[in-house]
Amino acid sequence: MKKSLPMLVLAGAFYAGAGHAEDAVNGGEAVITYQNDVATLDPAIGYDWQNWSMIKSLFDGLMDYQPGTTDLVTDLAESYGVSDDGKVYTFKLRQGVKFHNGREMTADDVKYSLERTVNPKTQSPGAGFFSSIVGYDEMAAGKAEHLGGIEVPDASTVKITLKEPNATFLHVMALNFASVVPKEAVEQWGADFGKHPVGTGAFELGGWKLGQELIFKKNPHYFKAGLPHMDSIRFEVGQDPSVALLRLEKGEVDIAGDGVPPARFLQFKQDPKYRGMLVTGDQLQTGYVTMKTTLPPFDKLAVRQAVNMAINKDRIVRIINGRAAPANQPLPPAMPGYDKDYQGYGYDVAKARQLLKDAGLPDGFSTELYVMNTDPQPRIAQSIQQDLAQVGIKVSIKSLAQANVIAAGGSADQAPMVWSGGMAWIADFPDPSNFYGPILGCAGAVEGGWNWARYCNKALDEAAVKADSMAKPEQQQERLAMWRKIFTDVMKDAPWVPVFNEKRFTVRSARMGGDDALYVDPVHVPVNYDAIWIKAPAK
Repeated sequence: MKKSLPMLVLAGAFYAGAGHAEDAVNGGEAVITYQNDVATLDPAIGYDWQNWSMIKSLFDGLMDYQPGTTDLVTDLAESYGVSDDGKVYTFKLRQGVKFHNGREMTADDVKYSLERTVNPKTQSPGAGFFSSIVGYDEMAAGKAEHLGGIEVPDASTVKITLKEPNATFLHVMALNFASVVPKEAVEQWGADFGKHPVGTGAFELGGWKLGQELIFKKNPHYFKAGLPHMDSIRFEVGQDPSVALLRLEKGEVDIAGDGVPPARFLQFKQDPKYRGMLVTGDQLQTGYVTMKTTLPPFDKLAVRQAVNMAINKDRIVRIINGRAAPANQPLPPAMPGYDKDYQGYGYDVAKARQLLKDAGLPDGFSTELYVMNTDPQPRIAQSIQQDLAQVGIKVSIKSLAQANVIAAGGSADQAPMVWSGGMAWIADFPDPSNFYGPILGCAGAVEGGWNWARYCNKALDEAAVKADSMAKPEQQQERLAMWRKIFTDVMKDAPWVPVFNEKRFTVRSARMGGDDALYVDPVHVPVNYDAIWIKAPAK
């Protein structure tokens, strides 16, 4: 769209609150342990829970979130405007922001970075998030070198045109995949840019000994006043979680990145000497059982409803030592659009048997349940197996490596049931749309897709498209109400058994300061390193 449109200018909120607490202390080095090494720190490539917040500390994008919350704020953008038709976003950039190499960041860098992520040669797992931008299809197909929908009127302005209004677009601009990188550094290091990252973030990479440690150093020129608080972070990798916990107890480690091993969880949680060291929070996650709606007998609604009523979720939560809360709908409670009044299908063995009888299966049936072969997933599958046996459903458990379960789930004629544990959906961004399209929408109900139930309700797909076209701020309450109805309507069709919403647990030493929410940050997963600090030693 070439003509100029009237703009609603919105000056975004900036960082405040948790990261600027009055008692924050500056200085010091924190030691954080992980069992596994870090694969990459390239924001266009990294896509796992361990490197997600590391990347967020090295890079910035146009948008971000208030620390410890799901509230959008501006980041590299000082303000933004949205056209009356909801298709054109104009971002005004902050002045004087510099990359770690000393060069000032400009609008050309924003355009380059977004196009780099979409470019098929980059092989970014996040490329599809930008499909709403004009020119995406051509560039993704290798037919264009640039995104036609991104314009740079001047060095401090970026104009992005979408195919249609999209209420999730600002969330996409807050993803790591939208981080701004300097072209010269990418070209210098090529495929090794992920080992030599250069961004505008609160920290810069000070050193990396593969298989041993990574050192993050404070960016002295960071544009967010007062952040970060710590001078440096040492990430020690190759650390057994049990050993890491012992070292934390001795004061040698500040955050045990892999948490408390399951065998020690209850003892650690209940021991008074560890009080205050275990931080608990919600995460945007749901663990669920899928039923392939295209395979008999799961093509019958009554059968799927019976399975929902036959599974004892409270017992499953006990198996994992109470590290989750029972679920009754696809959305987790921390997600906007969650329906707190919805009751779902209660645990009712008698009703489940009656539903099977109504479906013409009074003696039950035999089926298979696919599960990842890592503890505690097989034990959870056995609990489900025992529950379903009570209503006459004889379940054979297929315990396989994660990749094999995912492949079977995405196949049309395999995996009639899948327990998603270990692979359960964690939101990429805090919007209900992200919990629908890939795992419940018709687009995901394809060979190799993540909609393992093969559930496709075209009327709900249309409602989802309508909801996401409501991009204006004054439409958001109505939009969330639409999403609430979409997910409760999904449950009327019962393609899933939502089982539980896992809690987040982070273990920190007594010398670490900052609001608890920063240690179980819903977006800077797992920890918001920028906003935490080391307490001053006691006098």
